Amino acid sequence: MTETATRLDRGLDVAPLSIDRTLAMRIRMVALDVDGVLTDGGVILGDVAGERVELKRYDIQDGLGIKMLQAAGIIVAIITGRVSESVALRARELGIDELVQDEHARKLPALRAMNARLGFTMDEIAFVGDDLPDLGVMREVALPVAVANATTEARDVATLILSRPGGAGAVREFAELLLRARGQWDALVESYVKSRDVELTP
Repeated sequence: MTETATRLDRGLDVAPLSIDRTLAMRIRMVALDVDGVLTDGGVILGDVAGERVELKRYDIQDGLGIKMLQAAGIIVAIITGRVSESVALRARELGIDELVQDEHARKLPALRAMNARLGFTMDEIAFVGDDLPDLGVMREVALPVAVANATTEARDVATLILSRPGGAGAVREFAELLLRARGQWDALVESYVKSRDVELTP
C-alpha cells in the first residue's frame, strides 16, 4: 500500500483506520453505490394497484455523514446499477444532484462522463462499493473504499476497508474518516450543533 489508507482485515489486529492527509485533501467528489453500501443490499418488492413498488431501507447516520461532506464542499454522487424511485427520492432528500441509475451497471463510463462535465479527474475521486459491479470504478479512482461486508474481490481492490457493513453506518464512518483526515470534522460538528441552537421566530 502506498499513500492511501490503512486497511482493516477480519481477524487481524490493526491500527485504527485512517486516510493519508495529502490524499484526503485531493478528494473533490465522493461517489457511492447504493445496494450494499447505502442499504444492506436487501430489496422489498411489492405491487400497489398493479404497479411495481420497490422499497429500500437507508441509515439516518449515513445521511448526516453525506450532509457533512457537502458542508465541507465535497460533491457527493450516487452511481447505481439498479433503477429505483426509492433512490431518486433519497437523493432529492439529501440534495444529491449527481445521480446515475443504469440497469446495465455501466458505472465506470458514468463516472467518466460525470468527471468530464464537472472538470474532475479520477485522482480526485473516492468511491465506496461492495461488489463486482463496482470493481471497474474502484480500480480507477484515487481512493477505493469497501464496506465491511464487501465481497472478496471488492476488498482486494480497496485501499480502505471500513469496519461497518453497508446500510449500517458505513458511509457515515467513511465521511468522518475523510473529514478528520482533512482537519474539518470538529469544526463541521460545531457548526452543525450551533445551527440547531437557533430559536425559531414566531
